[in-house]
Amino acid sequence: MQKIIFTEEYCKPENLHPFTYTRHIQDIRIGILTIREKWERHFKIPSANKWEDNYLDNEQSIKIEKGIGKDNYLLVHANVLPTRAVVNKIMKLKNGEFLSSGKEGGVAYKFSNKEVLGLHKIKVNHSVDYRGDLQAIHYPWQIFQLNDWALREDFVLITGKRKSKAISKTNKTIKPSQIFLETGVKMEHCILNAEDGPIYIGKNATIMEGTCIKGPVAICEGAVVKMGTKIYGATTVGPYCTAGGEIKNSVLFGYSNKAHDGYLGDSVLGEWCNLGAGTTNSNVKNNAGEVKYWVDADKKEMAAGSKGGLLMGDYSKAAINTSFNTGTVVGVCCNVVSQGLTPKLISNFSWGVDGITKYKLNKALVDIDNWKKMKGMAISDREKKILTDIYKLY
Repeated sequence: MQKIIFTEEYCKPENLHPFTYTRHIQDIRIGILTIREKWERHFKIPSANKWEDNYLDNEQSIKIEKGIGKDNYLLVHANVLPTRAVVNKIMKLKNGEFLSSGKEGGVAYKFSNKEVLGLHKIKVNHSVDYRGDLQAIHYPWQIFQLNDWALREDFVLITGKRKSKAISKTNKTIKPSQIFLETGVKMEHCILNAEDGPIYIGKNATIMEGTCIKGPVAICEGAVVKMGTKIYGATTVGPYCTAGGEIKNSVLFGYSNKAHDGYLGDSVLGEWCNLGAGTTNSNVKNNAGEVKYWVDADKKEMAAGSKGGLLMGDYSKAAINTSFNTGTVVGVCCNVVSQGLTPKLISNFSWGVDGITKYKLNKALVDIDNWKKMKGMAISDREKKILTDIYKLY
């Protein structure tokens, strides 16, 4: 196979809002890597996106049609998380064969130009059953619910047959065989406990003194963990994020800041989010009842289990001392300011919490650029286009 092509058909990306407003499902981070990165590492080949005819299409998007090329292709359902067992089964597929699971339905399809009948029409010659364990994400809260499993899978995938960089003797470690450091890590006088799960620290990450980490945890490339931070499993601090305070079973996609005291638990932050000092979320109801989240596609709340915190879309921010309610969904590009517990649903481009006052688009784009400059970057034309489309469509 020469290329992976991800498809969101049948995956219902609208059920994974707010994170799929601004990205394809395959670019969601869960564990250490994004779903795309997992598949690329397993197969050691590049990937593309199936043309979906929406505002997220870009130069990576491919139309599956006659003349696509002479290569063999692997069409993968974007919400499926690969494992070695699934990959081994896919490796045995012949052109025209489709791998399916009774639990999750479609998994992957191998094809060549010979099987292409027309635009996005492919002939299936044979269906192959997969009866092993299979994980896929259908709703956003599953990102933190499956993060423990995903961290362990990615740790093996990334570190297998490799040797960790040396851990400074000023640090206290428990089960150091399950702790892996990439090059350029700065870490002194910290406590790392990998007894309950592995700890991965990415290239050029900085872990300041007094930090306590209990695995499974990933601190990704370029991330900064501030002094005295407490991080519990199963947490991912994504690339170039800043982390502080107390964090448990949460995923920060990348470039986001939870830099100060306050609690973040059973939560997911998209990219370029910022939580002001003292911001805290509730992840358990006072009556210990079932937590429900609003699902845009179904226009209703859905049960997500006994624990559930904050789901915050890209580019959103919260003022100092914000208190997020249990099971809160914050859309894309919101400026959350609240004197009490927030409502459980804050719409895209909200200014405040009631969704009535809307963030002006031009101001939002300028503010995003200001935040990106703080990390040495700038807003791109593609980001502007995507945000403009979201502003108009939603």
